Amino acid sequence: MNLQPQLSEKLNWLQNSFYFIRKHYIVVLGAGLVAGFGRVVQLGGFGPISSTTHLLLEIIIESARIMLVLYVLGLASVRNGLIRIGRFFTQKTNRKAQWDIAVQNLKKQWLSIILNLIGFAVIAWTLNYLIDLLAYETCLYLTLKKDGILAQSASEWTLLLFFKNLSVIPFTLVFETLFILWITNKLQRKAISLS
Repeated sequence: MNLQPQLSEKLNWLQNSFYFIRKHYIVVLGAGLVAGFGRVVQLGGFGPISSTTHLLLEIIIESARIMLVLYVLGLASVRNGLIRIGRFFTQKTNRKAQWDIAVQNLKKQWLSIILNLIGFAVIAWTLNYLIDLLAYETCLYLTLKKDGILAQSASEWTLLLFFKNLSVIPFTLVFETLFILWITNKLQRKAISLS
């Protein structure tokens, strides 16, 4: 019985997500750091800010996330991600063909989709649990405030959202974006490893 190779094939989407993050961790981490520090500043982690600064930070945070999605969609190229989106909206026959492939794969790969979603949910829950422990069960938050790194008025949410922006949120964006490529047969380990 070859249970492990069969399970490995079924979890290909999740494995490709980990592989992509490992291969392109600098970009993924960079986008997470931009969003994470932006959230800390927005939440008053370093002191009060103006509403204009809050708005500018929101634009920067969301731009970092959009850039990450385009980077993943283009398999390590923002430009290719933009081209792929452009083709989707401008080439009706291509869009119809991709939709047909996606529907067929949804019907054929339903068990694989469920297994990947369960795996993703377990990993995301574990990361969130560990971040909660770090924020509420360690003295990191109090130490950062005591040492003057965080403002005295800063809440635990500054720490929570910083670490979520470094881990769970980029992982989710990569996982969801690779789903689009996976379901339309555009994702293979070879395609990711060549990027």
